[in-house]
Amino acid sequence: MTSLDLTGRRALVTGGAQGLGEAMATALAGAGARVAVADVQDDLGPKVAESLGAGHIFVPLDITDDAAWGEAIDDTVSRLGGLDIVVNNAGVEITSLLVDLDPAQARTMLDVNLLGTALGIKHAFRAMRPGGAAGNGGVVINVASVAATIAFPGIAVYSATKSGVDRLTRVAAMESGQLGYGVRVNCIYPGLVPTAMGAGLANDVARLGLFPSPEEAVATVIGLTPSGRLGEVTDMADAVVFLASDAARFINGVGLPVDGGMGM
Repeated sequence: MTSLDLTGRRALVTGGAQGLGEAMATALAGAGARVAVADVQDDLGPKVAESLGAGHIFVPLDITDDAAWGEAIDDTVSRLGGLDIVVNNAGVEITSLLVDLDPAQARTMLDVNLLGTALGIKHAFRAMRPGGAAGNGGVVINVASVAATIAFPGIAVYSATKSGVDRLTRVAAMESGQLGYGVRVNCIYPGLVPTAMGAGLANDVARLGLFPSPEEAVATVIGLTPSGRLGEVTDMADAVVFLASDAARFINGVGLPVDGGMGM
């Protein structure tokens, strides 16, 4: 059986300062990778990188900024000695009924969730392809959502952006293959996890009158999940380690549900 050992590999995780991103950075480091924690939160990010131990770094990154991506990748390659794994995790969810849609909020989700992921793929490819700053191929893992596969009220635009992440993933895998970049591209569909974002969603859908209470909203999600529970950050992080490892060497251009069966 192929090992999940990532010793010697270098990874960059966006949104790594908290929530799912922090758990993913921790899991990748635990598997032996050296990790760049990338985030706009320059107060929390360095603390996460320090908590991972020696050899891990923080890089400031606004994922919607093309130039910032170039700087973050260059910094990572220079300080870690290469780049083998990019996890496009950073995202934002703003709950709203369609009849109350705020264009500015919609653009924020499009910019962060969709454009930010596309820029992450762009700069990962440029660094990892032959002749790039790292130049040895690698793995890109995008974070979509179970919202891309189900119809849950109050998150229409968020769901649309995460569906877009799925399409970006598949086209990126095909381009990488046809152009000989040597980069596998996959995504995961996390189920609801009780992070700050997950708790915020439960509160928001109750506030909008879609559920009697946040607790009822969570109970509905659990009722739709064959595994009978919410997800945990470690569930998502372990899936990322798997996709980054050689155990997933022939898995390319797919979306992996990590949702306890909710989106089946």
